[in-house]
Amino acid sequence: MEFIIKPIAYVRNSRTEMEDDQWGSIVSEIELIDDLNGSSLEGIDDFSHLEIIFYFDKVADDKIQYEARHPRNNKEFPMVGIFAQRGKNRPNKLGLTTVELLEHHHKKLIVKHLDAIDGTPIIDIKPVMKEFLPHREVKQPEWSKKLMEDYWG
Repeated sequence: MEFIIKPIAYVRNSRTEMEDDQWGSIVSEIELIDDLNGSSLEGIDDFSHLEIIFYFDKVADDKIQYEARHPRNNKEFPMVGIFAQRGKNRPNKLGLTTVELLEHHHKKLIVKHLDAIDGTPIIDIKPVMKEFLPHREVKQPEWSKKLMEDYWG
């Protein structure tokens, strides 16, 4: 089975290369495609955070990971499957990030903490609601905490 998914928007920001760290200062603009009406974002200002689903369009097909690997190819980290990490070389090339909504202007959203490069296609936008957040404390391994030390830095 295959699906056809078309972008609803594109990212505009200062990052042009896929790098792993220092995303915290990046402010991005998400602009809806011409075919979408700005009213599709009506009421979004009432939310402080959004979930952005995007497509890693710059990842080459021959770089896709289907098996376990060391995250970031760092042998200090354990071998884990691609679905036990958030790397970009995923089978369907989908990214998901929770961002802070700073501004909304008709068909444009200004957000902080989006780890997608300039020109990245946006697949969907969802408001963050407390009721969809984890109901218990989030558990994660120590290697993932170390990996993320400079991610937003």
